[in-house]
Amino acid sequence: MNTLHGMSTNAVAVVTRLHDVHRGSEKSGAVSGRGCARGTGRQHNACMTVVDTAERPSLTEAEFTAYVQERRASLYATAYHLTGDRFEAEDLLQSALFSTYRAWDRISDKAAVGGYLRRTMTNLHISAWRRRKLNEYPTEELPETPGDTDAMRGTELRAVLWQALARLPELQRTMLVLRYYEGRTDPEIAEILDISVGTVKSSIWRSLRRLREDEVLSFGRDEEDAFGELVA
Repeated sequence: MNTLHGMSTNAVAVVTRLHDVHRGSEKSGAVSGRGCARGTGRQHNACMTVVDTAERPSLTEAEFTAYVQERRASLYATAYHLTGDRFEAEDLLQSALFSTYRAWDRISDKAAVGGYLRRTMTNLHISAWRRRKLNEYPTEELPETPGDTDAMRGTELRAVLWQALARLPELQRTMLVLRYYEGRTDPEIAEILDISVGTVKSSIWRSLRRLREDEVLSFGRDEEDAFGELVA
């Protein structure tokens, strides 16, 4: 998603580097923080978020820039856990930040921004997953499958997992991502989403019960254990 499309050349821009969490990471190819991974060797320009601010008050620009600078490492971790790829994570976070900036003035409670961003990333990622599925066509001949069959099976199960997640309500999807992809506790999830701990507990319980309807996810075991193994 190209955030530069349609922008005027005279627009004032807020530019925030998303991926440079620790200096030297580009040179080593490592990503620091939660969701660490080694580089894949692909060449990729540093991800920049550029948003049109021609008619935005300077206070909004300052608030948004300060927020991103303070929280980018944590937000990037969510994007990385969703995508499993550091370059895709950069693109996902860039798109989510662009969407959030456009809605910034409508978010009266800035304590809820983190939850808004994570819900946006989850929705964008699931939408991208759905588009990829639409572009896949069945074939009569199965491709050759050399290599680790367990790893292949894990990939298939994760595809089933995202299909099941896509059927959950937005807030429940986000809670499961925070719990099982980021390893957040119930109080942490409650703080991020600006809801009560009781709501988190009951919502996650209902989500897991609903996922149990997918037999591939449960394998006859406790649904929480099965889900946790899939996202590990």
